[in-house]
Amino acid sequence: MMTTAPTVQPSAAIGMAPVVYGQSDRPPRGDYSRANGDYTCAQDYAAYTEADHDTYRRLYERQSALLPGLASQHFIDALPMLGAKDRIPRFEEVNERLRRATGWEIVGVPGLIPEVPFFSLLAQRRFPVTDWIRKPEEFEYIVEPDIFHDLFGHVPLLFNPVIADYIQAYGQGGLKAAELGSCEMLSRLYWYTIEFGLIRESGGLRAYGAGILSSSGELAHSVRSTEPQRLPLRLERTMRTLYKIDSYQPTYFVIDSLQQLFDLTAADFTPLYQQLRDQPTIAADALEPGEVAL
Repeated sequence: MMTTAPTVQPSAAIGMAPVVYGQSDRPPRGDYSRANGDYTCAQDYAAYTEADHDTYRRLYERQSALLPGLASQHFIDALPMLGAKDRIPRFEEVNERLRRATGWEIVGVPGLIPEVPFFSLLAQRRFPVTDWIRKPEEFEYIVEPDIFHDLFGHVPLLFNPVIADYIQAYGQGGLKAAELGSCEMLSRLYWYTIEFGLIRESGGLRAYGAGILSSSGELAHSVRSTEPQRLPLRLERTMRTLYKIDSYQPTYFVIDSLQQLFDLTAADFTPLYQQLRDQPTIAADALEPGEVAL
């Protein structure tokens, strides 16, 4: 989620999907003159150069090789549904498979978009994917989310029925949060689940968040490093917890199953927003009294 495109600052570590990141005077990257009223635009496939396709191929090759033992098996199982590995996939080809699987589709956007249009797309089971790709010199560092982050990091789990329903419900809840002035609290939930969530599986902790899965460094850091603290996901705790936009996360929240995530967030959040407005936020690296990291 975000306020307006010019006032967001994505993670300096890898470039994130739409959440409230903080303030920035830098204008958003992308050609917004191509966008429709809902901020969507056609994928201009002919505009991709061979260098663009090669960048995607190298990113895919590197990141997919890192997944075993670190990524959720749900993600690994779904990744082949993206299709092409050696060049940027065509959105319409991904959509043929995605619609059959969960009724979702991906739509092109020129870059970061405002929060209400973002929520509206999710509520309609339409996931916005940035249609441009980073330059070769940005291979290790991209400020804003590009097509690789959005496609590789987010789209595979849209083939999972539980996550597909969760993200639609999130969009519906986001529209309500916007009316209630509570988007910042809801954005923290998005950040610590869809972007930087961990899940407990039979082999141990694994990543399912797109921000982790599309980052070569944060994947191992989040799962194997002894530096960050890992806590069970609780709504109140997560919605009060600030996050880092310029480094790896010092705290990750862990779920036991995708169904648990869906069930935890099924209730109406209106009373929770009212309750949390009177409570202080929690620093990204802090532990509350009595808390024990996993």
